[in-house]
Amino acid sequence: MARILLSPPCKTTSELMLTSISTFPIKIIPSPIFSIKIASSSSSSPFSSRLLCTSSTQTKHDPIHMEKYKQLFSTKMALAGLKPHHRIALGVSGGPDSMALCVLAAAWKTKGIVVATKESSEIVDGLLAIVIDHGLRAESRDEANIVGRRVLEMGIRCEIVQCEWSDGKPKQGQLQEAARDKRYQIFQKVCIRHRIGALLLAHHADDQAELFIIRLSRGSGVMGLAGMPFTSQLFAKCQDIDCKASSGHGILLARPLLDLYKQDMYQICQGSDQEWVEDPTNQNPSFTRNRIRMSLKDVSSSVVKIELLELVSACRRIRQYVDKACSLLMHRAVSIMPEGYAVIDLGTQNMSEVEDVILSRFVSLVLQFVSQRQRPVRGSALKLLLNYIRTSPCKTCLTAAGCYLCPCPGSKGKKVLVCCTVNDCLPLKLEVSEAVGEVQSCTFTDEVEEIVDNGRSLLDLVGPTVFDMNFLSTSSESILDKAREQNILSESSYRKITFIQRTETDNFKRKNGIPIQGELKDEVGIVITNLSCTLLPCQIGYFMDRFLVRWNLRKNIGCHFCLMKSANYEGVEREYCSSCINSQVTAVKVRHMMDTDWLYLAELIKCINVGDSLEVASPSGEKSETKILCTDHLMFSAKKALLALKSIPVGARRSLPVLVSTEGQLLSIPSLSFVSCPYLMAAAVFKPRTPLGGGHSSFI
Repeated sequence: MARILLSPPCKTTSELMLTSISTFPIKIIPSPIFSIKIASSSSSSPFSSRLLCTSSTQTKHDPIHMEKYKQLFSTKMALAGLKPHHRIALGVSGGPDSMALCVLAAAWKTKGIVVATKESSEIVDGLLAIVIDHGLRAESRDEANIVGRRVLEMGIRCEIVQCEWSDGKPKQGQLQEAARDKRYQIFQKVCIRHRIGALLLAHHADDQAELFIIRLSRGSGVMGLAGMPFTSQLFAKCQDIDCKASSGHGILLARPLLDLYKQDMYQICQGSDQEWVEDPTNQNPSFTRNRIRMSLKDVSSSVVKIELLELVSACRRIRQYVDKACSLLMHRAVSIMPEGYAVIDLGTQNMSEVEDVILSRFVSLVLQFVSQRQRPVRGSALKLLLNYIRTSPCKTCLTAAGCYLCPCPGSKGKKVLVCCTVNDCLPLKLEVSEAVGEVQSCTFTDEVEEIVDNGRSLLDLVGPTVFDMNFLSTSSESILDKAREQNILSESSYRKITFIQRTETDNFKRKNGIPIQGELKDEVGIVITNLSCTLLPCQIGYFMDRFLVRWNLRKNIGCHFCLMKSANYEGVEREYCSSCINSQVTAVKVRHMMDTDWLYLAELIKCINVGDSLEVASPSGEKSETKILCTDHLMFSAKKALLALKSIPVGARRSLPVLVSTEGQLLSIPSLSFVSCPYLMAAAVFKPRTPLGGGHSSFI
């Protein structure tokens, strides 16, 4: 039988309830006596099975106690902009956290009139639980089915999804991170399929404390130490070039239980007589988060937790202040061009007067938007960027964080161009999807916008105090010292937290080069499912997470473009000639634009006869001869494209998508409206997956 490591909760409810709903005391409920069943034990591993747990306490629970939790949940949902009529999904693992989330969400959905119980046959409208079978253990499918039945008995619709590991199951050292990323991908896909605009997760205060220690041991500053946001967004790929969803409104992700502790999760499950599962994998000390959880449990007291989360709250208020300042700065100083680059107007704001933490965040967000690489900008690269932005007029060029910065032509250094660089070391990415009549990702956009607007209207209610502002310029090395000076941390708490931090920092240094385990990501990237840059007709490609690209062939056209100067065919419409090479195209490849492409356009306008040969350089540098067809159309399209190129900086040109045949012949540069013949239709629109600023976030 699997060895069981279980610590029954013995504390009362969270001391971090919102002040607005903390006007009456919470009665202490005795610790539950657990009844434990082994779900499965087909493996000899001590971490191979999960445990079904329930409280054997049969006493009637205090209704005021449960009412307190319901009121807190309702308040947090209102702060997130959510109302009971909205369609909502729940991420459910079957543990006490997610089961407590199900209990509170069902009660809130029914406006507290009916609490969903195992005996209830009513289905809560507009609520969907998503249970994920990771498939990493033999018994995982049976466990997922058990959890699904428990949720359905609560009156909540449930969908069980099996993970597919196309590249093989992750290695032990990457297990938790890979499973987490896979969960977010599945959550997103299920929400889109069901047209659900909001996803609730059951992260709580203990998770926040663990994440604080993780990031502290990695050297994070005040922005990272603010931990998980109360609300954020997941941004899905857009299914259509004309889809409104690509404007930047993704699925809202909310964590309404962040002010509650793990003990509160048990209390809620007790109060509603719900069973849950305990995963022994959470006791495996090889994972960073598990080690920190055990360390906090060994040294922690209620005082340590309260003080630690008070520090996290101060960091969150600072992050809210910084993000709001960045939003105003971007609104005044940043212009986004349809070709995929940004212009920063240095004359609208004296950058030397902007605090380092705000300017750092501002520069990082602009570069992350242009490059769509969501890695934070740190270290020497960040220092170079700050010095660069603060130097006005700007006279030099700089390459950093996947972007190329240079003075804007004609601005006398008062404006800076930020263009995406093309790195030959990075593989081209093209996420391919079939074009469909109904675009599912667009259907719930209006509802998501409504939710986001509701949440934003409450964003200014909580802001940083003068007390919090002491952390604005605090480095990661001194934030604990500053917290002790400001009496946020007592001397005892300071020593305990410092000890855990140093231990984890040493562990991290010993494992230098091994991926960090256990850290929750605020911004979740989407794994590219198709790295082939080949695009078929009627498909839409998301090129480098920046451009939506599509193409097709016309069956019948008027040939006034290619024969408009021919007296014999002027004004005559007929089926396009089958000799054109473009009529034989069945697939195209997408790549970045190269210098040889606009040189090729310049040569095209010199050709005057059908059948002329033109020497063209391939991406590898080899030269070959290409036969010119549809001369009149080519000349017309090339002239139009060269005219458009004059208004696009050289740095921005190189990131534009280009369509070529499988043999490498240039077919189209959609952003310049260049197509090699009227038989070919092509379009490319700059619609980055993650919007400028990273999307809606409120750190309350």
